[in-house]
Amino acid sequence: MNGTRVVSLVPSLTQAVALSAPGLLVGATDWCTHPAELDVVRVGGTKNPKVDRIVALAPDLVVANEEENREPDLAALRAAGVEVLVTRVRTLPQAFRELARVLTACGAPPRPRWLDEAEAAWAALPAPPERRTAVVPVWRRPWMVLGRDTFAGDLLSRLGVDHPYATHPERYPRIGLDALRASGPDLVVLPDEPYRFTADDGPEAFPGLPCALVSGRHLTWYGPSLAEAPTVLGRALRAARR
Repeated sequence: MNGTRVVSLVPSLTQAVALSAPGLLVGATDWCTHPAELDVVRVGGTKNPKVDRIVALAPDLVVANEEENREPDLAALRAAGVEVLVTRVRTLPQAFRELARVLTACGAPPRPRWLDEAEAAWAALPAPPERRTAVVPVWRRPWMVLGRDTFAGDLLSRLGVDHPYATHPERYPRIGLDALRASGPDLVVLPDEPYRFTADDGPEAFPGLPCALVSGRHLTWYGPSLAEAPTVLGRALRAARR
């Protein structure tokens, strides 16, 4: 193992690096909850990282994401002389490529087993027996849903679930509740992050529609959780029937 010092500003990448190359991470965000035993310096949130704290850690590399992190923060790190690798993940194949790129840049050992297992799990996924349409909120007050070119939308499509805003100009459009109900979905998919939808917070807004409460980590994280995501998400989606 080389002496590369890595700070991760993305929960998915934190888990990927921590499991693939223990000891490389010296900093991570407050939202980096996996692995649970991770003991590194916390550097604030994904949207408001403490740049001075990151610089003080003297990292060789900061790993970030175009969607989760803000460009002004990344620019400030570069201005301080810190190398920043920014990932772009909007599809499952992109996720696998970017994960391999990040691990290589960190100086991790050869390809980890979990990455092979994740690719195999999705490659073995059978063709969906039916296709359903789902509204997929990611926030409420105001309501925001999956729009175009989202990683979560790509995963759901592979599991037989399409969503009515896949061609919307925005990636996470704000859509009024009446319009969401009128879009004619077969079901509603409610993840527990970034907004924590629960059985008591979310389904009541869509009376008469089956609701699938799904793990946000398995729907939106690209990392080791991808290996079990087809099974976990598939089970939750099958449970949502009229």
